[in-house]
Amino acid sequence: MSAARLPRPRRLLHPAAWWLWAIGLVVVALRTTNPWLLGLVLAVAAFVVVSRRSDAPWAMSFAGYLKIGVVVIVIRMIFPILFGNRLPGTTLFTLPSVELPSWAAGVSIGGPVTVELLVGAFYQGFRLAVVIACVGAANTLCSPYRMLRALPDALYEAGVAVTVALTFAPQLAITSRRVREARRLRGRPTSGPSAWRGSMLPVLEGALERAVALAASMDSRGYGRHGQASPAVRRGAAALTLGGLVLVALGTYGVLDPGVPFVLRAPVLVAGGMALAAALAIGSRRRDRTRYRPDPWLVAEWLVSLCGVAAVVGVVVSGRLGDALDPSVYPLELPAVPVAAAVGVLVAALPAWLAPEPPTLASPATTPSSADAADVAGPPLEVAA
Repeated sequence: MSAARLPRPRRLLHPAAWWLWAIGLVVVALRTTNPWLLGLVLAVAAFVVVSRRSDAPWAMSFAGYLKIGVVVIVIRMIFPILFGNRLPGTTLFTLPSVELPSWAAGVSIGGPVTVELLVGAFYQGFRLAVVIACVGAANTLCSPYRMLRALPDALYEAGVAVTVALTFAPQLAITSRRVREARRLRGRPTSGPSAWRGSMLPVLEGALERAVALAASMDSRGYGRHGQASPAVRRGAAALTLGGLVLVALGTYGVLDPGVPFVLRAPVLVAGGMALAAALAIGSRRRDRTRYRPDPWLVAEWLVSLCGVAAVVGVVVSGRLGDALDPSVYPLELPAVPVAAAVGVLVAALPAWLAPEPPTLASPATTPSSADAADVAGPPLEVAA
């Protein structure tokens, strides 16, 4: 008689792994305007979110990021129609134009609107919408409170501010759901212009109040303390952190863009990494905090992070091979699918199976990792609210 197989333990993945995975998708989206590749990135991010998000209130905000992306695309297409640079192409319609002085050359108000103008605006807006969706995916898959706990001591003060900022969107989704439910119970409309007009102010006010309350509760618990380090050590760690981030940004751009000189590629990226390592080493000397139940970094975290790296490698290889990462708009052509970049993005979908299933709010106490269920519900402030 064979023994019954134990169920796979449920636990929350380390938040840094989700952010590394999402940053890889963001890099792919920033590197291309190919609509096929951008659509694939969006589909992969949405698929992973649906497969591995928890049932916590803050994990239901991904749809809000998608709606913001749609608004961004619409705005990005409206502005060129009204104030775009008029280039020759297939004219769809013509708006009344206004004559501008000579110093405003290249800018126009009204005029002919071409298919090429709209397609180019859609490509740019779609790219920004996909970037927003990828950031929203990371914010949906991992709690910002867990990310704050995992930050090194050198980044703790900045992490407090970033955490409060990142919680605004989830709090906005939670407050919107509560206001919509309250309007439904009172017999008021929950959709349409009248519902938006009556809900916008309470939703924004409630989200801001909860974000401010979170900041106050964190301050009362000692978050953001400077510890026993001298001012010189703090300033040195801050300078190294800022310089390292700037160098890493420049080096990453150099690696992604084939036209950048070699000096601004790998050497700058390595220098930035060394500066960040030095900042973390200096900041860790003033360690005066303990962590209750720290998040482990196991095989699943490595695999999820490597999936994000695979997406970046795929788009870099496509750029070196001369694939159509930025399809032509003038003249307008049907974009081709960059194979290497597409394969890398498809690899980034593997966390839907590689990452462990998150615990639910009703996880049984016998589950080995059910202690994470308390983190699903958020901090005490979330429960009290």
